[in-house]
Amino acid sequence: MNKLINGRTPLYRAVITGYGSFAPAKTLKNEELAKMVDTSDEWITTRTGIKARHITTDNESSAFLATEAAKKALAEANLDVGDIEIIVVATITPEMVFPSTASFVQRTLGAKKAWVFDLAAACTGFVYALSIVQQFIESGRFKNALVIGAETLTKITDWTDRTSCILFGDGAGAIVLEQSNDGRRGILYSTMHSDGERWEALNCQAYGSRYPVTKPLADPKKIYMQINGREVYQQAIRRIVETVNHCMDHCSLTIDEITMLISHQMNARIIESASKRLNLPAEKVFINISEYGNTSAASVPIAFDECVRKGKIKRGDIIILVAFGAGLTWGANIIEF
Repeated sequence: MNKLINGRTPLYRAVITGYGSFAPAKTLKNEELAKMVDTSDEWITTRTGIKARHITTDNESSAFLATEAAKKALAEANLDVGDIEIIVVATITPEMVFPSTASFVQRTLGAKKAWVFDLAAACTGFVYALSIVQQFIESGRFKNALVIGAETLTKITDWTDRTSCILFGDGAGAIVLEQSNDGRRGILYSTMHSDGERWEALNCQAYGSRYPVTKPLADPKKIYMQINGREVYQQAIRRIVETVNHCMDHCSLTIDEITMLISHQMNARIIESASKRLNLPAEKVFINISEYGNTSAASVPIAFDECVRKGKIKRGDIIILVAFGAGLTWGANIIEF
């Protein structure tokens, strides 16, 4: 396929040459969680599709997870660490306020040549990051990039709130993008959107400049994630359907030409509802939330890595990555793998 990208012909293509993921060894199954809060395996599974989630230990940070996933992606791409030109880490659970999580990844890998930064767009962070890096590579500014989604959401989870603590897990996924003249492969199109008016639907208010550590919160629980489940559910389905349809229309693609939809793994019911509205058969929708939970910016690259390794997608296939998250933010990438 040799289509225009974003309405133009780019100098180069941004092609995926490596992928990898990493999740902590420690897991928390629904049956174990039911001993902590008033819930059950049946209640969680029915509403979310989640059976277990990976949990970091005190010694496992976002940068640690990101680095482990990055090592696997670099090995798959056969790219030397010294040749990495840019590292982007999408995360809302950074290593610390500053410096960036990407700085720690660079340090641990020894990628001294790389320019690095973090991107905070919550669950949409990874697809945002791919879109940004796509522009650098297409223009010829960079020949390669390491794009990572890494989260340790369980470190900001209220384990007494059964409506939210059932949802989240920790993990990281990474993709290597490289410059190519192959007009048949690469990121075909990216689209990104946001609606700041709806920020209260998903947020974590502490600790920033509005509520610094020196200013006690009126509600101490607001140091944790706050979720309006009903609004998120409705908005997520609507935005995913709109975004995927827009991507297919822009690239003149039909459902039959799409090999796989890889969505942010926020809730199996949301993904299934959106897929039905898109008339996508179940075999064209990848869902792995049952063993990971919602890992925010890490979920798309983790799912992509697992999807490839299970043989569900191969070179030449057309894949849609789509995500929806806090901000509100949403977006998608169409990729010819």
